[in-house]
Amino acid sequence: MSTPQDPRRDPASPRTSADELREVVARKGSFVQTLKAVAWSFLGIRRGAGWQEDISRLNPVHVIVAGLIGAALFVGALVLLVRWIAASSPG
Repeated sequence: MSTPQDPRRDPASPRTSADELREVVARKGSFVQTLKAVAWSFLGIRRGAGWQEDISRLNPVHVIVAGLIGAALFVGALVLLVRWIAASSPG
């Protein structure tokens, strides 16, 4: 999968890290695929082949957003669990 090159850039010049970053961010992985990959990461169970596939197709911006959402949901679930346990304990 290749992305179109910037017509203003000289093809003979070496690629810069900015060019590589633009290419990575332009990936077309869906946000649902990213949520699934992040969920597997939170569980800590993912095959190596699946991990390599995720790295090659997911947009890093989507991964960051999905990670933040997942972390917020995890912390919220922990807070609710602690409140429920504290409320049900004799006291």
